[in-house]
Amino acid sequence: MKFIVKKFQELTTSELYKLLQLRSEVFVVEQDCVYQDIDGKDQKALHVIGEKEGEIIAYTRLFNSGEYFDTPSIGRVVVRYDERKYGYGHDLIKASIKAIVDNYNETTITISAQTYLQKFYESHDFKQVGEDYLEDGIPHIRMVRN
Repeated sequence: MKFIVKKFQELTTSELYKLLQLRSEVFVVEQDCVYQDIDGKDQKALHVIGEKEGEIIAYTRLFNSGEYFDTPSIGRVVVRYDERKYGYGHDLIKASIKAIVDNYNETTITISAQTYLQKFYESHDFKQVGEDYLEDGIPHIRMVRN
């Protein structure tokens, strides 16, 4: 899998359609969560796109300090269901961390993680900060990587 990092304005119409389709497929359909995915924040984000054989199978969006949290952040972390068994989530997080360092020159990163993924994020040096909370009806925790 290869990763590309793009600003919103650099995304092609096809890329935008495919990444929104992937986000909807996982966050709305698979997780059975009705929420407003298209939230007006994509235009401020950097988009990390994981492609395999010409298809978008993994994705995150990144924000600089102050745009979402006080530190840079990673959100909308998604890997297509049938591709998760290959460990691409780990590759995606590594690529996202690298993109934050390269583009924002920062190493402290905040995420709002689904609680069941805590150990996954801890394997990338994120640590829980504060208590669990509900976001769109799904248990989450705030995690920070220094």
